[in-house]
Order: sequence, then C-alpha cells, then structure tokens
Amino acid sequence: MRQMSVKRVVISFLIFIAGLVAVPEADAGWNPHKEDHARQTVKLFQKTDPSLDRFFREAYGYTVFPDVYKGGLFLLGGARGSGYVYEQGRLIGRASITQVNVGPQLGGQSFAEIIFFRSREDLERFKKGDFELSAQLSAIIVTAGVATASDFADGVAVFALPKSGLMAEASVGGQKFTFKPY
Repeated sequence: MRQMSVKRVVISFLIFIAGLVAVPEADAGWNPHKEDHARQTVKLFQKTDPSLDRFFREAYGYTVFPDVYKGGLFLLGGARGSGYVYEQGRLIGRASITQVNVGPQLGGQSFAEIIFFRSREDLERFKKGDFELSAQLSAIIVTAGVATASDFADGVAVFALPKSGLMAEASVGGQKFTFKPY
C-alpha cells in the first residue's frame, strides 16, 4: 500500500514539473506592478553587491527575472520564470526562462536572476531566440563584492540571488529563453 502512495507522489510531481516547463506563460498584457517588481529586484541586487553597478554601466542591455521557481525530484527537475528586457536602460520587452535538469536532485527553491549583455550583438542573439545558457556557463551567486572579480564570458554575465527554499542537486541542464518585444 505504501509503495502505491509513493508512486502516486512521484507521478504527480513529474506531471507538475512537465507542466511547469511545457506550458507557456499566460500573457495578460501590460502590468506596471510586475515592471516595478523588476526595478525592485535590480535595487536588491545592487544593495546586496554594489560592485554590480559596473555591469549596469558597461552592459549594452540586461534581462531581469525577479522570480524563477525551480523544483526537482529524483532524476528530473525544472524551472520557470518571467522577466523584463532592457536595452541601454530602456524597457523593450518581456522574456521567459525555462530550464530542464536531469540527474540526482531533491527540493525546490526560488531565485532572482540578471543576465547582462556586453554588446548589441549579444542582446540581439538573445532577442532572436538563439540564446541558451549551458551547464558550463552558470550564474554567479550574488554576495557582497562578488562582482568585483567577475567579468563577461561569451558576451554575457549572469548573476543569481537566492530567495527561498532548499535544493540539493548534481544535475545537468540548460536554460532556454524566449523574448517578446513591446
């Protein structure tokens, strides 16, 4: 009897993860509250590590994901979030992030993420949908002073700020992005 309930929990979780990753995000149109949440997230990153200001000054553009939700159970996991894209400080569109992980993992967490684009060409690659972060190019966890020793790699710099939850993993995956202009 116990084996049957564990099996149901696993199947339910796998369906949840598949839905999280596969279902496109609903677009209810312009929402100034969400844009304000993105600005507050930028301020939180800057407060946590003031040396990030260098990236805001030097980058041609950036994408802010205020809330990314990630979960994993056994050998499968995923993440999903939405954000806003800025070009030379001006809001130009929305973005979504989808991640699928394979490998041992357990738990759930939420985090914020900012991707800085060094040049116009790097931002254009993102806008065209030709942009994907592999396991080799991972986000740097933001702590005071971490950006001082960081730089762009392949035209981007990625920073993450954990918000809540706990996740243990030794998985491999990648982040895929979509862009929708205003």
